[in-house]
Amino acid sequence: MQDIPKNIRLLGLESSCDETAAAVVTGAGDILSNVVLSQIEEHKPYGGVVPEIAARSHITHMDRLIRQALDEAKCDFDDLSAVAATSGPGLIGGVMVGMMTGKAIAAARDIPFMGVNHLEGHALTARMTDQIEFPYLLLLVSGGHCQILVVRGVGDYQRLGTTIDDAAGEAFDKTAKILGLGYPGGPAVEAAAKAGDETRFDLPRPLKGRAGCDFSFSGLKTAVRREVEKIGDSITQQDMYDLAASFQRALCDSILDRLGRAMALYLEQQSSGPHMLVVAGGVAANGFLKSHLKQLCARKNFNLIVPPPGLCTDNGAMIAWVGVERLRLGLVDSLDIAARARWPLDPEAPPAIGAGVKA
Repeated sequence: MQDIPKNIRLLGLESSCDETAAAVVTGAGDILSNVVLSQIEEHKPYGGVVPEIAARSHITHMDRLIRQALDEAKCDFDDLSAVAATSGPGLIGGVMVGMMTGKAIAAARDIPFMGVNHLEGHALTARMTDQIEFPYLLLLVSGGHCQILVVRGVGDYQRLGTTIDDAAGEAFDKTAKILGLGYPGGPAVEAAAKAGDETRFDLPRPLKGRAGCDFSFSGLKTAVRREVEKIGDSITQQDMYDLAASFQRALCDSILDRLGRAMALYLEQQSSGPHMLVVAGGVAANGFLKSHLKQLCARKNFNLIVPPPGLCTDNGAMIAWVGVERLRLGLVDSLDIAARARWPLDPEAPPAIGAGVKA
C-alpha cells in the first residue's frame, strides 16, 4: 500500500441507473462537493426506470454537473489527481456515459483513471464516513441488489447471501405500484405504513427459517397483489395503508432472519471483535428497517453503521472514495477498460439460481 497525500482531489462520476452524479473527494475522505441530479420526475409516469430515458438524461446533464461539482469544490481540472467513474454493474447505456466522460478527462489531463464497481462504492462508503477497519459484515439493500457480504478488503468480498428474484428496493417499487402509492416506492410505502396496521394482513416471510442466507421477495409482492384483488373495487385508503405496513413488516422480518444467519456465519470466521454491520444502498434509508436492525445488532453484539441517507443512495462521492482506496493500492485502470452490465463483488461465489444480474 502506498501513502497518498491527504489533500489530493479525486473526481467521482456515477451514472449506473437514474441518478447523474459528480463529486470531489480528498485523499483524507473529505467531501468537497457531491452533486446529484435525480431523474424521478422523468421516470415517474412509467412507475420505474426506463433505460433509454436514463441514458439520454445522463448525456444531457453530466458535463454541467461536473462543472458544478468542481466549482463547489473550488478547484478545476488541473487540480485533480485522478478520476474514478462507475464502470458497472448497471444500465449499460448510462454506465457508458459516465465512464467515457471520466476516461476523456483522465486522457486530456494525463491523470490516472479507475473504473469502479458501483456496488463497491456502497460497500466502502462507511470507511469514508466512519473510518472503520476491515473486515466487516455488509448488508447491501438497493433497488437492484440485496446481498450480504463479508468485506475483507478493497476488491476482496465473500458473498454469504443474495436475492434469488427481486431485490428489496424493487419489491418496494412494485408494491407501491400495486397500491397506487407513487414512485419511488421505498419512501412512498414507508410513509403510508406509518398510518397502517402491520398485523392486519398475514403476508409471507419468504425463506424465513430456511437454510442459508439468500433472499426472496417476489412471492411477498405477489401476496400483496392477491390481497388487493380480494378486496376489489371497494379498497379504501386505510386498506392501502395497512397493506403497506404489513408488507414493510414482512420484508423486514425476512431480512432480519437472513441477516441473523449471516451474523452467525461471520462470527465463526471472525471470533475477535469488534464486530461491525454496515448497511448500505437506498433501502438503508428506511427508518423502520433501521430501527429493527439496531435491535438485532444489540442482541448479536454487533455495532451498526449506516452512512447518512445522501450517501446511501447513488452518489459520486462513494465512487470517488473507491478511487482513493484503489489509488492507495496502485490499482489504476487502462483507458480500454470496458463497461460491464454485470459485475459481481464476489466472482467466485456459486451461482444463485434465479439471481441473474443481481448476484
